[in-house]
Amino acid sequence: MAIPEPLEVVETTHTMQSGAPSGPNSHASRRDPIDLSTNQKMLLKCKDTLKKYGTFIGPGLLVSVAYMDPGNYATGITAGASNKYSLLFFVFLSNIIAIFLQSLCIKLGSVTGYDLARCCREHLPRWLNLTVWVLAECAIIATDIAEVIGSAIALNILLKVPLPAGVVITIVDVLFVLMAYKNDTASTKFVRYFEFAVAAMVMTVVVCFAVELSQILANAREVFRGFVPSAEMMDGNGLTIATSIIGSTVMIHSLFLGSGLVQPRLREYDVVNGLVKLEDVHNDGSSIEEYKTEKEIQRIHDDKEAAYFYNEYKPSLQAIRYSLKYSIVELVITLFTVALFVNAAILIVAGSTLHGTPEAIDADLYTIYHLLSRNLAPAVGTIFMVALLFSGQSAGIVCTIAGQMVSEGHINWTVKPWLRRLITRSISIVPCLIVSVCIGRNGLNIALNISQVIISILLPPLTTPLIYFTCKKSIMRVEIPAEEVAANSALEVNDLASDDETTTKKYKYMANNWVTTVFVVAIWLFISVLNVYAIYQMAKDGVN
Repeated sequence: MAIPEPLEVVETTHTMQSGAPSGPNSHASRRDPIDLSTNQKMLLKCKDTLKKYGTFIGPGLLVSVAYMDPGNYATGITAGASNKYSLLFFVFLSNIIAIFLQSLCIKLGSVTGYDLARCCREHLPRWLNLTVWVLAECAIIATDIAEVIGSAIALNILLKVPLPAGVVITIVDVLFVLMAYKNDTASTKFVRYFEFAVAAMVMTVVVCFAVELSQILANAREVFRGFVPSAEMMDGNGLTIATSIIGSTVMIHSLFLGSGLVQPRLREYDVVNGLVKLEDVHNDGSSIEEYKTEKEIQRIHDDKEAAYFYNEYKPSLQAIRYSLKYSIVELVITLFTVALFVNAAILIVAGSTLHGTPEAIDADLYTIYHLLSRNLAPAVGTIFMVALLFSGQSAGIVCTIAGQMVSEGHINWTVKPWLRRLITRSISIVPCLIVSVCIGRNGLNIALNISQVIISILLPPLTTPLIYFTCKKSIMRVEIPAEEVAANSALEVNDLASDDETTTKKYKYMANNWVTTVFVVAIWLFISVLNVYAIYQMAKDGVN
């Protein structure tokens, strides 16, 4: 798989301020290399690299939440019940696709300084931007419906809360979002606190499934064979289920989220290294003398920082070089070790307990809970539901942040995250509440499956702007510092006139190369063909 990487033009050196983020060799450069053996130098380099990597841990965990929400539980259970382990190949393939698309999102967000939604507003015609916005909002509501249903079912089983009441209770996570998330300042402190809190939920889910796998009786040889393409994948509705797996794994809101989570670390690098001076941002000529308390002055400074970083800031080439590779590596490691593990575990648990049983025909979240509790131990079924509850809550919180990026980016509609959560969750609750009251358990399961189909169908049109932006040179460019241009006359870049036509600027182009372009277009076509097939099958057989 081709992971998009930054194209290095020339290595530069610059003075780092005290406390600045530094590259993997910076600590070693302050030591005397003469007295160190080759092995010691390698150890020091590895230590510094790991230390730098540690500062990038977080965004990948937030993104991974989108890949293990209740929709994944529903499709994983259906896949395991109908085809046992054979559809593990599509779980693996969907993670590869997700990693590739998320890498493009990181690249887009790093080079432009904008998330995917903001890029649509800046670079697409107004009518097309509004169309993409409506589709994105539909995808987020469909995602939220899955999270409402999953959390309500978990509450119903764990605490005996009636389904309609459980649907309403799921709105309380607005309080967490209200208190936790703040990403529009130069510091990453608040963002990291939020990342740690969500990471704790993610690790709870991982631990739950590690326990689940230790309790079930699964043939390891059969499980590993499931990761290899086979004829069994096509049995029954295998291809239709495979489409749902891709739709529930390659989540649309995660693309907006992934492109927007990279900016805080880029901003911090530029501020700490003096490439952005906060004093100039604070002292913009407006008077704050009427504000007498330190708290009020700090609030004004925070507002000015937020306005500057949203409207004017562009990441420097140095910040992009410092961050891009590590951001992609962190994402790849997290999705392979967390998201892939959880998605595979759901299918393996379902395949080992449901496949070949009478319950497999209409298998849902209740079915697997009762089977695990009856055949293994009550605690095993309870642990599965605890994992579902934490997945639903963490995914709902992350979906709020993605929704905030969508509304702000596409239509510049600034609304507090908790209010955004209330609006989105209220829209999602209405159909879930009606279904839970009028139809009950079976209706919720159908609604959950429909939500995943909707997300899958919306995936091709909403990934098209991402492909377009990352392939376009005029968008994927960053200005090369003047001192670097002067020091390296052999840079292979084009001169571009500045606004005043009296000087020239040089840009580093970071658009997709032809290999990446071919690969991502092939992914788009593959998903589109699967969707056409799924729509045909649904029209023929209906949704169940």
